[in-house]
Amino acid sequence: MSFDLELRAAASGAWEAQLDHPFVRGIGDGSLSRERFAHYVAQDYLFLVEYGRLLALGAARAPDLPTMRRFAELTQAILVTEMDLHRSFAAEWGLDEAALLSTEPTRATGGYVDFLLRTAALGDFAELVAALLPCMWSYAEIGAQLAGRQAAAAGQADQAAVNPYAAWIETYASDEFAGLAEWCRELAVRVSADVSPDTRDRMRAAFRAAVGHEVAFWQASWDLAPPA
Repeated sequence: MSFDLELRAAASGAWEAQLDHPFVRGIGDGSLSRERFAHYVAQDYLFLVEYGRLLALGAARAPDLPTMRRFAELTQAILVTEMDLHRSFAAEWGLDEAALLSTEPTRATGGYVDFLLRTAALGDFAELVAALLPCMWSYAEIGAQLAGRQAAAAGQADQAAVNPYAAWIETYASDEFAGLAEWCRELAVRVSADVSPDTRDRMRAAFRAAVGHEVAFWQASWDLAPPA
């Protein structure tokens, strides 16, 4: 078993919980309330700012120029493409970027950000790679899964017309995003081959922790959690 699949297997319960979360299912069939999605958009915007910092740290600590370049591409995808998507949804509700950035983080958002930045600051490059992988990989998988469901129902109606979250699904189901997620998986495999068994254990722990934070993040917006 390749190391990326080993990581996923070690976190299988939490991994499946996020794929089957009611928030995710609600995006897929369009039934998610606007209030819950608005809560998610604002919290995820805050998260993406800090995730962008994590990727920049990854570029700074990358062992070679090709890896630096790929981290730069990841940073661009997060800070431009993903955040543009969030701004477009917010604009529909009369919110600008200043309003998004003034949102107070929930406990789930703050906990996830603290975990990532603490891992980047105190851990080694291998741990950083393992910690950032679940976000990219799970969103690509969720996007592909939800897009597949839409395609299966395409004969019934124009999905873009009936699902208000079609643009979200399209972004994360795109070939571009899938390619970035695949590169993150390949990087984790490559890095794991050159480290000690103890470091691989720390990579597993970082990956499991990040998947747990992903589940908590979905749950917080499902619950409309208040600021911490």
